[in-house]
Amino acid sequence: MAGQTAARAWQRMLSGRRLDLLDPSPLDIEIADIAHGLARVARWNGQTKGDHAFSVAQHSLLVEHIFRTMHVEAPADWLLAALLHDAPEYVIGDMISPFKATLGEDYKSVEKRLHGAIHLRFGLPADTPPKLKAEIKKADCIAAYFEATELAGFAHGEASRFFGRPRGFTAETLDLEPKPARRAQASYLARFEAVEKSRRKAA
Repeated sequence: MAGQTAARAWQRMLSGRRLDLLDPSPLDIEIADIAHGLARVARWNGQTKGDHAFSVAQHSLLVEHIFRTMHVEAPADWLLAALLHDAPEYVIGDMISPFKATLGEDYKSVEKRLHGAIHLRFGLPADTPPKLKAEIKKADCIAAYFEATELAGFAHGEASRFFGRPRGFTAETLDLEPKPARRAQASYLARFEAVEKSRRKAA
């Protein structure tokens, strides 16, 4: 239709960056925006116990912690990949798996482009190597199992069917307390800085 403006495909970030969702540039990605966004995105659609949502920032810290415990000799690049595994959700939110399946390839293509741009921004390969991706996924499933059973009301048997039953970890050894957004944000940034320091030493 003549005179009709094209639909907006970018989001303004608090840093001042303008991120194009269809063609994201690594130059428009800032860790402060990622930490801010992930700390305010709820896991499990907010259907968790506690006075605060269990955020994607907390989930990301949990996955990185589990991954690091499983791979004590892992290089800092791998730890960063684990910490950033859900980073696209600072823009597109955390959709539960059934809804992702409904959206299909459209969702996956947007997520993949964002993931690649985020990795390039922080000096990682755009595509996570398959073996590393599989190991991060294992840590992700362990985190999901404990989140499901401790926070989201799943029975242990039900969670086992979806995520597998973890070995070598117990709920008592993991930080599963939902925290205020500012605390989750600060913790995410602090862990990012610690990993970056390790990367600089290794370079």
